[in-house]
Amino acid sequence: MTSTERIDLCEIDACLFDVFGTVLDWHSTVTRQVARLSRGLLLEGSLDAVDFAEEWRAGYYAHVKRVSQGGEGTSNADIMHREILDDMLTTPRWSHLAEVWGESDRENLTMIWHNLDAYQDTIPGLTELKRHVNILTLSNGNFRLLLDLAKNQGIPWDGIFSSEMFGSYKPNKKVYQSAAYHLSLPPHKIAMVAAHRSDLLAAASVGFKTIYVPRPAEDLREVREGMRSKKDGGEVDLVVQDFQELARLMREARQS
Repeated sequence: MTSTERIDLCEIDACLFDVFGTVLDWHSTVTRQVARLSRGLLLEGSLDAVDFAEEWRAGYYAHVKRVSQGGEGTSNADIMHREILDDMLTTPRWSHLAEVWGESDRENLTMIWHNLDAYQDTIPGLTELKRHVNILTLSNGNFRLLLDLAKNQGIPWDGIFSSEMFGSYKPNKKVYQSAAYHLSLPPHKIAMVAAHRSDLLAAASVGFKTIYVPRPAEDLREVREGMRSKKDGGEVDLVVQDFQELARLMREARQS
């Protein structure tokens, strides 16, 4: 499934990582935590808890799509998450939660996104990869959110790029171009690592190399199963199963 025949990993100077869903498991964390904070109204592991987390995330996708295309809306993910939460609590399905979630509760709910679980391969994979290449975020999270996530999970980033710094959201091209500018690198020396096809195709459109990492709760199953490297007739430069495989391939490429 993996191949380095169409991507020279020795040429890569920086790997930029999507965070939500690629580095950290928002789905499991948010589902568990909204149930914990619901005062018994949402049972942990229940369909309602899952649906609440996924609807919150769907609101995120709608917001970033609108803003990335030039529409109105905040470029701060914390504000965005709170606005989506407040809107959800006015709907018939979730209005019973509004009765028990006051201002402080809603602030605590928004802070769930600041302490998401890391995937099992995240820390060991990034720690090894950091020995061979610069590793940074390129995320739609605001800077303080990304800083807290790194601190809480011990993620060894060399730097943090937030789309908030660039006045839009991925997949707007200027987010990727701005990151390349601040790295003082030509695009072909940068690899975007993500579990989202749309993120990678946008990165490729400005000249980045692209590395796909499948995660169960992200792209639809048929998309994940259809993602292949260009060598195999696919759309991305490299497909790896996890960060530890990527680190191994990067190490082997440099040793050879």
